[in-house]
Amino acid sequence: MSRLDVAGVLGPHGLIARHLRGYEVRDEQIRMAQAVAQVIEEKRHLMVEAGTGVGKSFAYLVPAILAAAESGKRVVVSTRTINLQEQLVNIDVPFLTSVMPQECKAVLVKGRRQYVSIRRLKAARERFLRDGSLHEDTAELAALGRWAGRTEDGSLSSLGYHPPSSVWDAVQSDSGNCLKQACPHYRECFFFRAARKAWSANLLIVNHSLYLSDVALRAQGGTLLPDHDVVIFDEAHDLAKVAAQHLGLRIASGDVANQLNALYNDRKKSGLLAFHRQVAAQKQVIQTLHVSDAFFDAVRDWKNHHGESNGRVRVPLPLPDRVVNELNKLAIVLHDGISAVNSAEQRIELEAARNSCRRFARDLSSWLTQGDPQNVYWIESKEDRKSIVLAGAPPDVGLILRREIFERVSSCVLTSATLAVGPPSRKMFLFSRSRLGVRDIATLHLGSPFDFRNKAKVYIRQGLPDPSGDDTSFEDAVLREIPTYVSRTQGKALVLFSSYRMLDRANTALGPWFRKAGIKLLVQSDEHDRSKLIDAFKADVNSVLFGTDSFWQGVDVPGEALSNVIITRLPFGRNVHPLREARREAIEQRGGNAFKEDDLPEAVLKFKQGIGRLIRSHADEGIIVILDSRILWKSYGEQFLGALPTGIPVIVE
Repeated sequence: MSRLDVAGVLGPHGLIARHLRGYEVRDEQIRMAQAVAQVIEEKRHLMVEAGTGVGKSFAYLVPAILAAAESGKRVVVSTRTINLQEQLVNIDVPFLTSVMPQECKAVLVKGRRQYVSIRRLKAARERFLRDGSLHEDTAELAALGRWAGRTEDGSLSSLGYHPPSSVWDAVQSDSGNCLKQACPHYRECFFFRAARKAWSANLLIVNHSLYLSDVALRAQGGTLLPDHDVVIFDEAHDLAKVAAQHLGLRIASGDVANQLNALYNDRKKSGLLAFHRQVAAQKQVIQTLHVSDAFFDAVRDWKNHHGESNGRVRVPLPLPDRVVNELNKLAIVLHDGISAVNSAEQRIELEAARNSCRRFARDLSSWLTQGDPQNVYWIESKEDRKSIVLAGAPPDVGLILRREIFERVSSCVLTSATLAVGPPSRKMFLFSRSRLGVRDIATLHLGSPFDFRNKAKVYIRQGLPDPSGDDTSFEDAVLREIPTYVSRTQGKALVLFSSYRMLDRANTALGPWFRKAGIKLLVQSDEHDRSKLIDAFKADVNSVLFGTDSFWQGVDVPGEALSNVIITRLPFGRNVHPLREARREAIEQRGGNAFKEDDLPEAVLKFKQGIGRLIRSHADEGIIVILDSRILWKSYGEQFLGALPTGIPVIVE
């Protein structure tokens, strides 16, 4: 990458400065870009914590483009959120390629099921039109047909809305029912057109879910993505969590029911088997659905009466596996009925359904018998929802990531604003390195270039009761303090809780105060879409947003609307997830300290995410309020205080 180095693009006299009026050179950005360029050239790995405002997107995209264009390397950039993907594809990469002389072909890679299948759409319309009872679905299919005739890429994002699952499941591109080159629509197929672009590109933008799906598929001998020389994981703090979801088992009762109802809906007398008039298979679907409903009801009942609070299942459940037998019977009946269908396009729908039933049966059997002794197994459910999820995953995904990513890809870059714990040293990355399974890796810690000394203050409220106590005195005190600190900024506050229960209690107790004060209160709940809540918070500058869990990260509200971040309690997990519980047990079994090695670093990283919501641009200013006084007198408090931005004034009240 010697023909044009990163400073020649990002420096004070570089290409960006020449084309962008008011461009601010950031030393931290250049240092990161140089480090990324070096590990790509040397075929090594790098972990970078880059504080808010460093501009890490440009810091890794510039060397990525140079490596792709000048060294012939294929680079994959993987992000956690759709927002960042869209920023990279629609803003950052087009701008950089417009000012840099290098030619770089960048492509956004989406999951296969994001695309409509032209063949399946036509086949579904044929089936649905024959069924006069499904007027809404038929009208939806007609609208999709008109859209498919004019869309450029055939993906859900260009459609602009998500059709009912009963419709989209019937028309989405799916490897299980693809005719490949034998399909009459192969040449114009949206998915294969996108795949050809991806395989000819040298810069691919994906998300963690897609990348880890590729990792799982490669372990079975398949592939979604082309081989690549470099992978850059932005928002890398979430990589292990996403890996656990994609490298294990996950069987949802709703998915089983949807598959069966797509085959035959007895109430509507509709579905694939109704179209083909396969009565024996219809009867088997009815029987399988009945047994499946009873099975998942029994799982819920067992969890409610005998299960652990976090849903963990340590031994096989004392439940019969009738649903596995019925699914296998259904697969056999479907196989027998395939030969009676003349159309190859319709036969493959039945073949795909048969394979899906066999896969459900295999996964359910594995979960019920706890077939993989390395996995942790658990049940997920919500009282207000009927859906049950049976899950299983390895507690240490780092072993898989090391084998399938870090030992296979020449250069891996992991970056985020929250990867380091403790004072500056190589050891500050030890927790993240261990969780991700990466051994030989260079590290770089870059603070934020924002002026926290003059733009922000931290207020720590001392003297409140110890929140680790069993009574409600701490929560009572917090409820008294929130209005005081909200008033200091006349609203404009994000209040972060560590549990839904406390959030709900605060909403009930403080709702009247907010109404009297004339401040709009927005509260996280299952009924409110997260992105819409954040948009409403931005729109009403004086509003206050109550959030927990996911709201500690990913809330990007620059400007006056977010001038106050209130942390009600240090974010130690209360209901420990089964995977984390298993990791803690493994630490204790080898003689380690689970609190110091797992609980504390996990909480510090989440704390850093929370306080990082305040200052999002050079113009931002405001306050951070911490109502948990353990940060002052507990021995681990130094870890949290050390996570505060360098130079920020701390005021104890």
